[in-house]
Order: sequence, then C-alpha cells, then structure tokens
Amino acid sequence: MKDPKKKEADFEPIGNIIGNVLNKFRLELGFESANISSIWKNIVGEAVCKNTRPAGFKGQILLVYVSSSVWMQELQYYKEDIISRLNNEIGKELISDIKFKIGAV
Repeated sequence: MKDPKKKEADFEPIGNIIGNVLNKFRLELGFESANISSIWKNIVGEAVCKNTRPAGFKGQILLVYVSSSVWMQELQYYKEDIISRLNNEIGKELISDIKFKIGAV
C-alpha cells in the first residue's frame, strides 16, 4: 500500500502535465503551422497575402484572418483550391478546411 504521507515533491501539478501534453501536440504540428506562414504568399499570391494572415489550427481546420468581409466572401470561392495547394506543398493532408474570420492582418 502506498504511503499516504507521500512528499509533495513526488507530485506534479496538473497544469504542468496538461502543458506537457499540449506542447507535445504543438510540436507535432509545429513545423506545419510555421511552414504555412512561410508558404502562404506563394500559394495565394501577393494581393491576397496583403489582406490575409494564417492564424493557426484547430485540428485540421486552418484559421485565416482577413481584412474585410469582401475578402472573406471572395476567398470562399477559392477555398478548395487553396486547401489543395497547401496540402500539396506540405506533402500531406494536413488541412481539411479553412475558416475565414475578419481580424488583424
């Protein structure tokens, strides 16, 4: 049976454990998320790049901030092509969808 008076030093705070798990998950996607920003301009072109910014991932959904509702509407028409080109450039099916949101570019 375990000693009920186990030293506190033997325990790890739950925040540390959760942080470690999240960091491991981020490291697995880290290259891809960093890589998205570096290849974004080549994929979408200069004009779109000036009005958009890849912000991050939620699972396989890429969040992209856009400068206006006009850009958000326009990019909806090209979303499947952008996803295809990004996945092709990365070399694997990392992105299944893109969500556009008005935000800081």
